[in-house]
Amino acid sequence: MKPNARFALLLSAALFFASSLPIAAQDDLNPREMWLRVETLFEQSNRVDALPWLEKLLKAEPDNSDVHRMLAEALMAKAFHVETDEESKALRKRARESFIKARDLGDTSEYVRILIGSIPPDGGGRSKYSSVPASDAATLAGEQAFTSGKIDEALGHYQRAHELDAKNYYAPLFAGNMYLQKNDYKNAEIWFQKAMAIDPFIETAYRYSATPLMRQNKFDQARDRYIEAWITEPYSRFAINGMLGWGEATRTTLSHPRIDPPKTETGEDGKPKTTINVNPLADDGSMAWMAYIAGSDKWKKEKFKQTYPNETQYRRSLAEEADRLRSVVSMAKTLKVKNLNPQIAMIEQLDKDGVLEAYILMSYGNADIHRDHRAYLAANRDKMRLYVTKYVIKE
Repeated sequence: MKPNARFALLLSAALFFASSLPIAAQDDLNPREMWLRVETLFEQSNRVDALPWLEKLLKAEPDNSDVHRMLAEALMAKAFHVETDEESKALRKRARESFIKARDLGDTSEYVRILIGSIPPDGGGRSKYSSVPASDAATLAGEQAFTSGKIDEALGHYQRAHELDAKNYYAPLFAGNMYLQKNDYKNAEIWFQKAMAIDPFIETAYRYSATPLMRQNKFDQARDRYIEAWITEPYSRFAINGMLGWGEATRTTLSHPRIDPPKTETGEDGKPKTTINVNPLADDGSMAWMAYIAGSDKWKKEKFKQTYPNETQYRRSLAEEADRLRSVVSMAKTLKVKNLNPQIAMIEQLDKDGVLEAYILMSYGNADIHRDHRAYLAANRDKMRLYVTKYVIKE
């Protein structure tokens, strides 16, 4: 008998033995036996029934980061099953605290970090899936069934929710996920596509739909879905991690082009101070970065109002950043240098390919500029896609 088959039999026997014991006897299970129950319940997506066992394991192994992480997941699942919003909020708050404890005990995974950030400190309110009450209730019923390990029942609820409200994005998204749980990739794709059609500005369905493709080693198709997720929500850690996961699986190095514009910071005297890395002796046109600095005042005084007449207060914008970068290229050309600075040459190449704005949106960490993303994506999804494939993946 193969070792893994022997372990499966032992696991099955242990779980049967534990489940057949009276409740009082189950309280006497040792940590190993409790772990066997928890791991099997998690494999069945039944986090609700795993919760009491994790509570017991927490007492036995209070410094185990895995216990705290899995307890947090079980608490989040339980939040779907309580009657009042107050109870649900308290469970999510406790889940966040358990994720933080897991991190503090050594779980530095991106997964834990993202979930800590996704739950408000006070637990927050329950998200509404649909403005149609019956559809919202059916989606919640699906979540309750799913977190109890009842995949087929959950699928029925999600499909019913979709029938009740064709605009409920989460109903087909979750239905697709149920087919994914059943390894029915064909139907999973059908339902994920329904979600994408309902709202193409949410990254989740693109990312979820990449999973079955990865499982089937269809890496090129999976790449396209991860790209779509990332350009749809470039600032989502879930979308970013999907792209990074694909890169790791395919051994593809992902990176943005390196361009370092001058940085302006406010000094202790309250006056702006700009740092520019320029070698005045280099005949490469790097002095043209002075044009980038000069462009700031023009945008603050007049160009912003002209470009964004409906906005009353100045902010850094996509249009400003692209204009200032283009001004650097223009000035560098007037200098007639022998060898153009590589970063300035990269700006010029990005602009020739029509992806300069895409580069700015995908690589800059400025929240004001991010406000222009959705409008740009709506009109230029193809350019954002091209930027990622040519300059980040470097195909």
